Amino acid sequence: MPEPHNPIRCFASALLLLSSAMLGGCSGGDFGRARDDMRNDDMHRWIGAEATGSVGLHPSQFQLTDAERQLRDLAYPLIEPPHSRPAWKTVFGDFQPIASPWRQAPAFDRTAYGRALIDEPHRSHSSRYAQLIDDVRDDIQRFELFFASAIRVIDLDRKRDATLPHLSELSARERADAVARMQENALIVQWVQQCLERRVSSYRWGLERLVLQAPDTMAADADRLIGELAAQTANPPIIGRPVFERPLTTKG
Repeated sequence: MPEPHNPIRCFASALLLLSSAMLGGCSGGDFGRARDDMRNDDMHRWIGAEATGSVGLHPSQFQLTDAERQLRDLAYPLIEPPHSRPAWKTVFGDFQPIASPWRQAPAFDRTAYGRALIDEPHRSHSSRYAQLIDDVRDDIQRFELFFASAIRVIDLDRKRDATLPHLSELSARERADAVARMQENALIVQWVQQCLERRVSSYRWGLERLVLQAPDTMAADADRLIGELAAQTANPPIIGRPVFERPLTTKG
């Protein structure tokens, strides 16, 4: 006699299979980190083209060096708006192009981060403070990694620039691509610097609203970290003449 159909057992089996498939799909990397097979070496190459294109310059056709590729990879988490990526997007490698600050559409809204932090469901206000503290601390670590890479790239670009007059049979195309790549690298550094200033402004607004709505002793730790990030941002280890300048408008 056939065994009677048990819908609960069938549902449990299907759920187990789905869970196994999801875990297997993430086996290429830890949770919170994109799988290697969903990435490629030049996945952030577009950052340079966006930076130059947004100010009316042409991107270089040279291949990226390892140092230049690392610069773009480290720039992405800093030019992406803070706390804007759900965890599942990070796991599955949903990295979308971002408009440079020179396009100014829409204008930067310093209240967006704080409003999202307050509006999103949290178990308590303490967890909101903890999220803010984690975000700022992560940016401090990213700052150090990015600018260590930037120092190396800009130093190599200075050496490249110094060798241009001494190269034999240098074509106009080669010279244009070399100059374009140096401009591209400098614009990426400038882009990150502007985004760091925006992040500091956003974090300050978010902390002020948290203190207003739910005062907590954790505010002191958050304020100290924001001050540390602000000090780093105001005194970057690379100070150079910007390739392009345009006043940035902010909203809020």
